Amino acid sequence: MSEHDGGSAGPPGEYGALLARLRVTEAAAEQIGTGLDEGATCRELAGFLFRNLCDAVAVDLRAENGRLDRVAAAGAVGLLEARAEASPSVRAVDGGHPLSEWTALSAGTPVHLLSVPFQARNRVHGAVLAVRARGRFSDHEAATIHFTVRLAAVHLGHARELAATEETAMHLQRALVSEPGRPHPNLETASRYLPVGSGALVGGDWFETVRLHFGRTLLVVGDVMGHGLDAAVDMNAYRSTLRDVAATDLAPHRVLRQLDALVAGDPARRPATCLLVRVDPTRGVADFASAGHLPPAVFAGDGSAALAEVPVGPPLGTGIGGYEGVTRPVTTEETLLMFTDGLVERRGEDIDVSLARLAGLRLPVGAAVEQLVDAVVAGLDARHAEDDVAVLAARIRRRRA
Repeated sequence: MSEHDGGSAGPPGEYGALLARLRVTEAAAEQIGTGLDEGATCRELAGFLFRNLCDAVAVDLRAENGRLDRVAAAGAVGLLEARAEASPSVRAVDGGHPLSEWTALSAGTPVHLLSVPFQARNRVHGAVLAVRARGRFSDHEAATIHFTVRLAAVHLGHARELAATEETAMHLQRALVSEPGRPHPNLETASRYLPVGSGALVGGDWFETVRLHFGRTLLVVGDVMGHGLDAAVDMNAYRSTLRDVAATDLAPHRVLRQLDALVAGDPARRPATCLLVRVDPTRGVADFASAGHLPPAVFAGDGSAALAEVPVGPPLGTGIGGYEGVTRPVTTEETLLMFTDGLVERRGEDIDVSLARLAGLRLPVGAAVEQLVDAVVAGLDARHAEDDVAVLAARIRRRRA
């Protein structure tokens, strides 16, 4: 065994063993816990111990039902099934933490086994079994195994905490975006929320519909900057504040001014982009206002699309204001499509090229609003987007004769 692997090379005696231990633990810190996947961490742990200290290693994690499931193994795995010759004894190392050890027979050959609790922050996640067919583990080797296992357990604990945070954020995000307000019956709407993937931190994409007086509906799409639970919480705060401001029945650009002023007073709140469209089916018009958001697309009855020209103000939360509104006619043949940037943006591509791809779509003539959203998602391959996607589409409902 080489000096790097913890063998006998180097200074003699106790100092040499200590130096070898330090080198192995340093290597462990570099090679274990390289990612946030608990399965990968367990495989890295098993492989590292096999390469440096053991003839076989198994990592068992405790399942929800309390059973230990083997999630990783390395080396001569047949040794892991060795039959014990005597009851395990307790060995204390590294500040008094107990390890269990015993001898066993594998194919008639005596082997030595060491069981280490897979523990961090007083929580036991499982156990690690280390086996050697070439003699008992020394005190330094046992302490090194114990340190390495605890190091992996810390990484696993972090991975589980992050996974729990992501799950909480995802549930919050889904709950919020899956239940937008109900528009007036004179407006048909459809929406989609597509997270970028299960392994990614959730973002702050959201949409909303708010009923107003005289049959009008305010359509909203927003995107809080950043990802994670904080972004989802801020998204909820933006949504609640916007509902309150919109209830005053201000024009969309004035709603943005009020919202920007309120949010700017909270330094902990993340900036956000936002697009508002107030649709008035009775008059056949829509009022638009944007706070740093991409423009909506308008699909005509023949399936062609064009981007609406909307003055773009700064993102919400800057306190700068300066939002302007624009009004344009809308018909029962047209469908408004509002979206977050994940729908169109592609890494390394100019945003004008991305928007032109959307405007270049040709959708089925006479498609219902739900079908139109599905066609856009499919046409832009949004289910494989590089960021979360939120889409809200609306069309004035035809009056029955």
